Amino acid sequence: MLNRTNFSYMNTRKRPVKTRFGPEARFEVHPIVPAAPFRGTQETELDRLKTRLLRELLADTEPGLNAPLRRAANEAASLAWVTPFPLLFFPTLLEEKARTAQQQQARQRRIRQRTLALVEEAAA
Repeated sequence: MLNRTNFSYMNTRKRPVKTRFGPEARFEVHPIVPAAPFRGTQETELDRLKTRLLRELLADTEPGLNAPLRRAANEAASLAWVTPFPLLFFPTLLEEKARTAQQQQARQRRIRQRTLALVEEAAA
């Protein structure tokens, strides 16, 4: 049984521990295929494509959609980047995200108009 005196004795006892290390093991790794393909040029091309398509979208829409469309372009680029062919997928993803942003903006406009009408009616 362990009591208080035994416990304090155990803590004060010092016993050196000899360390032993095995022989050092070294090896070289020569990967046959790189872990991830280098897509630096694709990243630049995707950024250029995003800028061009976003500029076209912003030219045809109202100023209130500027921030939502920029967010949509960033989301579409992020999603496209994880696909095997980001330049191929990006335009369609951007179109879908932009449509969703425009629908959300239109919904918000309708809600504001209804709310304003209700406030004016209540005030009259």
